[in-house]
Parts: sequence; C-alpha cells; structure tokens
Amino acid sequence: MPEPILSARAVAKRFPVGRGPELTAIEGFSLDVREGELLCLLGASGCGKSTMLNLFAGFTQPSAGAVMLRGQPITRIEPRCGMVFQSYALFPWKTVQANVEFGPKMRGVGRAERRQIAARYIDLVKLIGFEDHYPAELSGGMQQRVTLARILAADPEVLLMDEPFAALDAMTRQVMQEELLRLHAESRKTIVFITHSIDEALILADRIVVMSARPGRVKTVLDNNLPTPRRVAVQLLPEFARLKAEIWAHVEEEVRRHDEASRRRGSPTREASDVQA
Repeated sequence: MPEPILSARAVAKRFPVGRGPELTAIEGFSLDVREGELLCLLGASGCGKSTMLNLFAGFTQPSAGAVMLRGQPITRIEPRCGMVFQSYALFPWKTVQANVEFGPKMRGVGRAERRQIAARYIDLVKLIGFEDHYPAELSGGMQQRVTLARILAADPEVLLMDEPFAALDAMTRQVMQEELLRLHAESRKTIVFITHSIDEALILADRIVVMSARPGRVKTVLDNNLPTPRRVAVQLLPEFARLKAEIWAHVEEEVRRHDEASRRRGSPTREASDVQA
C-alpha cells in the first residue's frame, strides 16, 4: 500500500483554560489520508475537527504525537497544505484576477505566467467574465469559487476545507458540492473536508471519518461506495439511507455519551442536532 500523504499518529492537543485544568480537544487521534482522496471529517461541535485541520495545516502543534506530510513532521505553517475557511478570506481591495494571482506572485512567478495560471483556474471554477470584479460585487457562492481558484493557483498538495459551504443557502451549497466533485475529479488534489452534514459527507467523500465527542478520536471510518458522479438523485438510493442511518447511530451514541458525562460533572450538555442527519 502506498505511503499516506497526510498522517496523524496518536495525536493529542490540549489548551490552557485560565487557571483551571487544560482542555483536551483531541486525544489519541490516528489517521492516514490517502493521496488523491476526498476525505470528510464528521462529528458534533467541539469534537476537535477544526483543531485537527489546523494541526494538518501547521497553524498549531500537537501536545503529543505527530502530524506528518509525506512522512515528515509538520512543525510550522505548511505551504503545501492550502486552507479554505467558511469565510471567504479574499482580499476585498483586489479583483478576482488579482486574488487568484496572489499565490503565484508570492512564489515569484512572472506576470505573464501568473496571468495564464489565474486564467486557467478562473475558467476551471466557471468565473470567466468576472476577472475585474471585486469580492463585494459577487454572490457568496461566487466568492467561494474565487477562494477555490486562488487556493488551486497556489498549487498546494492538499486542500484543507473547514465547512466551506456552511454559510451558503441550500441550493447554492448543492451547486458548490457538485462543483467541488468536478474540481476534485479534474485536479486529483487530496482534500480533507470538515462538515456537520451527513448528507454532504455522503455526497462528497470517498471515506468518512466519524469523530468521537471531546476529546476527539477516530470513532469509525466508513468507505463510501455510492455510485459516482454523485448528484442529488443519489440521496434516493437505499444504500444512501442505510449509510446515513449507520453514521447517525455513531454520532448519536457519541453525543449521548458526552451528555451523560457532562451531567455527571454538572456541565452543560449538547444536543445532537448540531450534526445534520
């Protein structure tokens, strides 16, 4: 079996909380991410999904264990891992063209070549004709397309996506899911995608990692064998319903376990409704 592109080995991450005991966000998290796959991390709020993504990006370092890219520890911000956030994170004073050119420009790519690179990715995300527009002149879905084009133009080896479609309306979100699948098929970039939505995970993922309640661990990993390309109609298949019920059972078990532990400690509990079944 080929070496994983990303891996976590017995990772723990703890955060100080005032003068009290540290908060353990992740404990004993181990996972291999295969090159070229689209993997979804799924779990209730507070289970450590975003923390794990930040560790893969090198924004923060593990308290224990190791996070690696191609077998080498990630010890600083890793430019080979591009992050896409829920907020669009575009430069509002730059046009679409200038936003997409930013990564190649920072790498020292000449003006003519970076214009060609930007044109390729603007075309890939279907924004030809909007090159001279500013982010404020675009819809939310279009801004997220610009974000994807900018990240792809920077040519990272891995895309890390932290609920990038959560702020979009339902119809735009569905369109963006299909666009992401198309971009993944064309680019074959490795993608690690965080979501609260079981439906979204089943539409997008090659594999789905269900995380335990805090402290976050890998509870189970499911292969998604639903037929591709996946569109809305895939949700009508009996296998979709079966997988959805299986994933929901795992999530609900973790939320109930967490709530029971919280009651014993006298802490506030959390509802399972923050994962969209």
